[in-house]
Amino acid sequence: MSGNVEHAATQGPTAGEYITHHLQHLQLNFHLEPVKQAKLVDFSLFNADSIFWGVLLGALACFMLWRGARKATSGVPGRFQAAVEILAEMVDNQAKSVIHNPQSRKVISPLALIVFVWIFFMNAMDMLPVDLLPRIWTGIYASAGGEAHHAYMRVVPTADLSTTLGLSTSVLLVCLFYNIKIKGLGGWAHELIAAPFGDHWALYPVNFLMQVIEYVAKTVSHGMRLFGNMFAGELVFMLIALMGGAWAVTGTGIGLAIGHLIAGTVWTLFHILVITLQAFIFMMLTLIYTGQAHDAH
Repeated sequence: MSGNVEHAATQGPTAGEYITHHLQHLQLNFHLEPVKQAKLVDFSLFNADSIFWGVLLGALACFMLWRGARKATSGVPGRFQAAVEILAEMVDNQAKSVIHNPQSRKVISPLALIVFVWIFFMNAMDMLPVDLLPRIWTGIYASAGGEAHHAYMRVVPTADLSTTLGLSTSVLLVCLFYNIKIKGLGGWAHELIAAPFGDHWALYPVNFLMQVIEYVAKTVSHGMRLFGNMFAGELVFMLIALMGGAWAVTGTGIGLAIGHLIAGTVWTLFHILVITLQAFIFMMLTLIYTGQAHDAH
């Protein structure tokens, strides 16, 4: 909710430099050497911070759901068990409304549940103070002999386009799997060239092109929607942090401190709705897209 820009007192970064620094990922090449991305698309490196926090939060989500299932009793449930049961029932009801194959739901419902919890956890990292974890990482990096101003750490995996597109691409692969499983390879291949305009040889190229565009558009929009909302939220928190940082550095302008507290509180309360809604939307689109894979055009 709030940011700590104490390093401004010693290095004096401008607002633009502060935001630029915080928007830089910890990037490594495949020799685990620190690098910076120079091209729009560069597969020679990866965002180590997004991978670290994404895997850690995914493991935490799995552990919490596993623990909820392991501790389940037939008697009066505790609060944690009740929360897990309510969440699981909500997801299962949504799955039943769009996926009418009971066998498929045995896999897709748990998948949608973990998607919801995992994305919620990743989104919720935006609620931490802007400089908390990056400052801790700066201290660790400096103690290991690195230069403090080169210590980069972004902690919201869903504010990274590579993460959200990776998630949406995984959903695409699940959809392709169920297309083949339900319709057969031949049936799905025929659907690719016969829908949506009709089964006529003259329309096969157009149908195929439309099908490819549909799959690509759904996958890109699925990932971009989550990324856009979380990136914007992260940027707003940085701007709010600058208000408090300016007051802390200059020691003047009490209005900045008050505005920092009010804006941070209001945006945090609103952002609770945003992070939950974005996780729910991604889960629902996962269910809808896999449900469409079961339907014949």
